[in-house]
Amino acid sequence: MNLVWLVNRLRSMSPAEIAWRVQEQALRKAAKGRLDRWDRYDPSGSEAPQMPGLLASLEKTSPQLRLAIRMSAERILSGQFSALGVTWPKLDWRDGFPLHIWTLDPVTGKHWPGADAFSFDIGYRHAKDYGDIKYAWEYHRLQFLQPVAAHYALSRNKDALAFIEAVIESWFTHNPPYRGIGWNSGIELGLRAISLLFVSTCCGSDLSPETRKRIRLILVSHLAWMRRFPSGYSSANNHLIAECAGEFLIALCMPELPDASTVLAKSSRVLEREADKQILCDGVGAEQSPTYGAFTAEFLLLCACMARNAGRPLAANVSQALLRFARFVSWMTLRDATTPQICDDDEGRVITLAEADYCYPASVSAAIWGYLGMDAEGPLPVSPTLRDAVFSSCAQTAAVPQGVRVFEAGGYSVFRGQITNKDALVVFDHGPLGYLSIAAHGHADALAWLLYVNDRPVLVDPGTYLYHSGGVWRDWFRGTAAHNTLRLGGRDQSIISGAFNWSHKANARLLDHADGRHPAFRACHDGYLKEFGLMHERSLSVLGSSIRVQDCLTGDQKPPLVEMSYQLAPAATARIEDNSVFVSLEDELVLRIAFPGNGRLSIIVGAGPDQGGWVSGTFGTKEPAPRIVWTTDNFPAEAVTEFHIL
Repeated sequence: MNLVWLVNRLRSMSPAEIAWRVQEQALRKAAKGRLDRWDRYDPSGSEAPQMPGLLASLEKTSPQLRLAIRMSAERILSGQFSALGVTWPKLDWRDGFPLHIWTLDPVTGKHWPGADAFSFDIGYRHAKDYGDIKYAWEYHRLQFLQPVAAHYALSRNKDALAFIEAVIESWFTHNPPYRGIGWNSGIELGLRAISLLFVSTCCGSDLSPETRKRIRLILVSHLAWMRRFPSGYSSANNHLIAECAGEFLIALCMPELPDASTVLAKSSRVLEREADKQILCDGVGAEQSPTYGAFTAEFLLLCACMARNAGRPLAANVSQALLRFARFVSWMTLRDATTPQICDDDEGRVITLAEADYCYPASVSAAIWGYLGMDAEGPLPVSPTLRDAVFSSCAQTAAVPQGVRVFEAGGYSVFRGQITNKDALVVFDHGPLGYLSIAAHGHADALAWLLYVNDRPVLVDPGTYLYHSGGVWRDWFRGTAAHNTLRLGGRDQSIISGAFNWSHKANARLLDHADGRHPAFRACHDGYLKEFGLMHERSLSVLGSSIRVQDCLTGDQKPPLVEMSYQLAPAATARIEDNSVFVSLEDELVLRIAFPGNGRLSIIVGAGPDQGGWVSGTFGTKEPAPRIVWTTDNFPAEAVTEFHIL
């Protein structure tokens, strides 16, 4: 274990959490050699567990979606699997699923420890030589079985059934309880359980008795694991919801289990409580990322839908939280149904066709509108997804919202309207760093803002790139310099102390705002108060043909070197002329940025992790993109930057 990581992690814990962690470690050690065999678990029956109402929903699937399901299934049956921007080696599944497919990192070509290693002895957080554990975990989620199972339910394709049985036999054989990387993290068990319940429902009694037994054993062992090692305290973010969703759905679909009623009651309470904690009162996801908000919402939506189908609905506050989230997304969604990147995005999905899902927040919102039986607000995706079949998603898109909307609890102010007769989307970030004490998926981006013109990205968030194996790149993509805000003295506003942790967090807040003909927002943060004795205050005003940004550093100390950054989209080009930068998209001039006169301007494209000039559009990928940097060691009392939309 990395000692520095451990010390920083302990600093983010309360005494109560430390005591809880000690007990958790004791439970982990006690499991070794005692709970790591299939014969320790009772499958308690022989029937295939059923998700209530799922088959009936699939039967109503549109011809367009049936085609999408078939095409996805055929791709997977041909031995092709892609995720997180990477394609796994093609596999002839008729020869069986070998052990190495469950340990492979498709990027490095190396193999993680398998069944010969106790899962909690594998230091995946710091074993960067293997690669990023996200890739191997992605395969273990078994989500590629979902479209194949749906295809079988709709067509009774024999190859689909044979494929499903081969996968489950292989996973069962090569991944016994608590052995290998498939048993490290509760969120992975929750997602895998959902995939297996989906498969079991679609295939039912057509599965062989041995396959049904294996599914039941996996589900029972997963339920026991998640109950034994729940995420708590500083880790009680989307992981907790994923685990509770897994527990709830297993108990709902397997009521014959001895503790099913107890599990249902407890997991229901947690899901109902977390709905209001992890989706804030204004609809923003507590983790600050629209995609992580969608991930949380999709777990809640699946549980709410299955509970309602079973005649035991969750409390009304869950539906209310989902509605809040859908309304937030409507303000953040572009006409092509994509949503600006903000903070982390690891492309996690719950119900999926096992292919790229670029409109994920809007797709989840469409599912929410369908589940609630309401007309949609805002744009919806054109391409169908598997979740559309499960939730009877709303297909009728609505007009793009116009005007100003302030999400004060979540910390986003949004303007949508005309500037120089062009449609503009402006998103101003004055929210918290992230959720709970570690703010695991937050970025040091206080007072950053984004600009889209005619639905094309101009000023953007840099994205995520990598998690555990990211190293200095992980730090860059989360750091202040990569975002559209100020950095002082070469320091981040919030101090990184691990791939998912911070030792110091900037506190941002909205001071005031104005609607009307010229909307304006004013906010501040204290990230530099302790070290430099300075508060950063930023005002953003939307004028008839421009956006005016005024930055002030208030305090009794002289500002150190100040760096103002603006990250452009990869499709953009930029050139400097005097104190201005001219920005073009596909040879069309779209923006002139007039900077204050007492600084130095530079444009950085595709440099190292100390200078940036990259945007990560999907997990694991990065592409060069112009980063505009204005620096000065004589920061004025008021630094005004004008963004003229051309």
